[in-house]
This record gives sequence, C-alpha cells and structure tokens, in this order.
Amino acid sequence: MSLQNLGLTPEQESVYRYLLRTPRADPAVAETELGIRVPVVLDELRALGLVDELLLPLPPAAAVDVLVRRKMERASRELARMEAAFDVVRDLAEEARRGRAVELVERLPDGLEVNRRISAMLDRSETMHAKPMPLSSTYSEEYARRYRRQLADGLVSRTIVGTAALDRPEQLAYARQMNSLGDLHRVSAEQYLPLLIIDRRIAFVRVAPGEPSVEAPTLLIRQPGIVAVLVELFDGLWSRAADLDGLELTAAEARVLRALAEHSKDEAAARALNMSLRKYRSHVADLMSRLGASSRFQAALRAKERGWL
Repeated sequence: MSLQNLGLTPEQESVYRYLLRTPRADPAVAETELGIRVPVVLDELRALGLVDELLLPLPPAAAVDVLVRRKMERASRELARMEAAFDVVRDLAEEARRGRAVELVERLPDGLEVNRRISAMLDRSETMHAKPMPLSSTYSEEYARRYRRQLADGLVSRTIVGTAALDRPEQLAYARQMNSLGDLHRVSAEQYLPLLIIDRRIAFVRVAPGEPSVEAPTLLIRQPGIVAVLVELFDGLWSRAADLDGLELTAAEARVLRALAEHSKDEAAARALNMSLRKYRSHVADLMSRLGASSRFQAALRAKERGWL
C-alpha cells in the first residue's frame, strides 16, 4: 500500500523510503538521486514526526501508526464539520416550518416543550446534565426506554445531582441504576442552576430554578460562546463532585448489609430488621447494584472489601 493513502505526498513518501534504505543519508546526495528538493521535504517529515534531527526515520510500523492516527483525527474534524452542516440544514428546515429565523437564544414556555425538543434530538453523542433539585419523573416511559437504548449504543452521558436529590431512597436507587447503565453520576453540594448540554453545541438552562420542572420556562441556547462557557462550568463542577459509588452507606443500608451477612434467609433477615420482606429485598437489590455484585455472597464480600461490614 502506498503511504499516500495515509496522507503523505509522493515526495514525502519517496524521501521517507529513501531514508529507510539509506540511514543518515546526505541530503545533497539524496536530492541528486531523487531529483526533488530534499531539505524542504525533510522539514515536512520532521513536522510529521516521521524523521528525527539525525535524519533517522521512524520504524515503518510506528510511522504507519502515526499516519493512521493523523488521518483519523482529520476524519473526526471533517465529521464534526459535516455535523455542523447538518445542524444548519435542520435550522433552515425549522426556519421554513416556522416562517421566521431560528434564534440563538430561545425561551421555551415549560418543561413539556423542553422534553419535546430533547426527544426530537435523536442523533446525540454526548450529554451533560446538572440536576440540583430532586430527580424529576416528568420523562415518559418511551423516552426512558429510548435513552437506555442510546446509552447501550454508546451515548456518553454525565450527570451531576445535588445532595438534596438523593435524600429519598427511590431517588438514590434511580441514580445508581442510571449510573450502572452508563449515565455516569456524581454528587455535588455546590449551588448551581439546572442545566443540560447536548453535544457541546446546545444548552438548556432553567430560567426560574425554584419552579416545578413541568411549569418552569427554560432557555434553549445555541450561541457557541455561551455554550462553551456552560461546558466549562459543568466540567469544573464535575471535577469537584463526588463519585456516586463513593457515598457512605445510609443507616438503613448498613443494617440491611449486616442482616444479609448474618441471616441465610430473607424472611429471617426482614424479621430481625422489623421490615417488610418486599422492602428488605428492594434494599438488597439496590446494594447489589451499587456493589456491582451478581450474587448476595459476592455483595457481602465486596462490602467487606470496602469496610462496610
């Protein structure tokens, strides 16, 4: 295969192959033999990382690896430009539908319209979500199923939740479930606005954070400079937040773990805790999910490894 398929010019490939055959070659001799301006091409090969200052060429396997990576980076940038072009097409289609220009900052009247807009964005590859308030259940089951499919298909998703969002056991269980599915969760005690960023290009920011999510108006922001600032804000919050799996056990979880280790049957453990069998088994399932355990025996072992037992 010609190295030109990986991005080299014919002159660059000729000089590189010449150096492989003739290490530490004299550039003047090489120029005479090849009939090209070797010093200029050598500078280009050095810039590409294929030749060092002693005119020693990178070994073929390493050189091909460098060229393949550069080609992949160029392809990635080109795909990003294509995605931006498709964004323009979608904006133009929306403009034609509405009969007016699409705004870079748009006010959406309520959470239902926000959910409709988010649901229409099928081809996302990354989401960043900051939820300071208790976790919302306004999303439909259909949306939840589709979101789980997107996670399974490679959607990169990060979610920051406030400590108040995890006060109720069902909310903590939901966060842990989503974390196990690939929507990585962290917990922050800092103050911040509800925020959703999609593909680092579109942001949804709640105008009145104290209002219920279904009623609150929200800004849809496409202005690149504003979105870039919001991405930086989210990344800072994420770096300071605590891992969800690193949270200490609640008192109830600690009691369930001890009962799990001490009793071989669920009925006996539930009675010892003065807890319904259904609630006990729900706690056990949550703990197994949190510990990444496939069996109760494995859950007990991993709890001991963490110092929880």
